[in-house]
Amino acid sequence: MAGVVPVFNALGDDTRWTILQHLGEADLSASALAERLPVTRQAIAKHLTVLADAGLVEPVRVGREVRYRALGARLTETARALEAVGAAWDRRLDALRQLIEKG
Repeated sequence: MAGVVPVFNALGDDTRWTILQHLGEADLSASALAERLPVTRQAIAKHLTVLADAGLVEPVRVGREVRYRALGARLTETARALEAVGAAWDRRLDALRQLIEKG
């Protein structure tokens, strides 16, 4: 599994999170996203590059237009990594609770 840091970096920006939400509803071009958001097309393009580099979106050519599609697999992979961290903490807390109850 690739590291989750690029995903968190990408999702740590409100605009990128909003872009990803829009792309979860439909494949959209940078221009279409710029019409929906208070951000320039050039800024949208930069945000899309960050999201693509993190594996969260991919470009899809539709005729002469390039649209972007959200990729759920990377989010699922990240969610599993977070679940593993949570499970490890739960085990540690259970062990600590047992030590306290014994002593």
